[in-house]
Amino acid sequence: MVFINNLRKIELSRESISKSNIMLTRQQKQDLVVEVTAQIKDSKSTVIIDYKGLSANDMVALKKNLRAVDAPLRIIKKSLLSIAMTEAGIDGVSRGILDGQVAIAVGAEDEVAAAKTIADFAKDNENVKIVSGTLESKLLSADEVKALAKLPSIDQLRGQLVGTLNAPISGFVNVLAGNLRGLVTSLKAIADQKA
Repeated sequence: MVFINNLRKIELSRESISKSNIMLTRQQKQDLVVEVTAQIKDSKSTVIIDYKGLSANDMVALKKNLRAVDAPLRIIKKSLLSIAMTEAGIDGVSRGILDGQVAIAVGAEDEVAAAKTIADFAKDNENVKIVSGTLESKLLSADEVKALAKLPSIDQLRGQLVGTLNAPISGFVNVLAGNLRGLVTSLKAIADQKA
């Protein structure tokens, strides 16, 4: 009886292993390409990375950092990613550009956030390498994506704009206040002189 139960456990474990390694059907691959193509078309920027050698914990941390800036990371086969990018209207994509184990981060809101997050993460982890990316529908090289990562984020730019707009107003207020201070000081000096 124990022997039969052990055989059943082995069969169940084989079934679970084979189910986890099921290859995608042609239809599932087509659906995946359509979904990724739509994400790329709707995105402001994408960053393609090579994550070969990255530990599972580091991958989880990278995904968490990217989700925080609304740029989810998706692992996809190079051939399917190449097809999706071509269908999204991005010219110059070949499997040669997509080297290693690739994943794509799709930045929907901010053009810089995904690149900046990945570049910051890559400083601490040499297993993450920026391979390529897109901005709107233009293919970017790895160096161009790294340059994009050095730009300020949209929130930083907004803060700089508010500061720039506020500076003349603050200066004007200080000039008016200076005139009033000067008048008060002169009146006080006259009052002290007469007293």
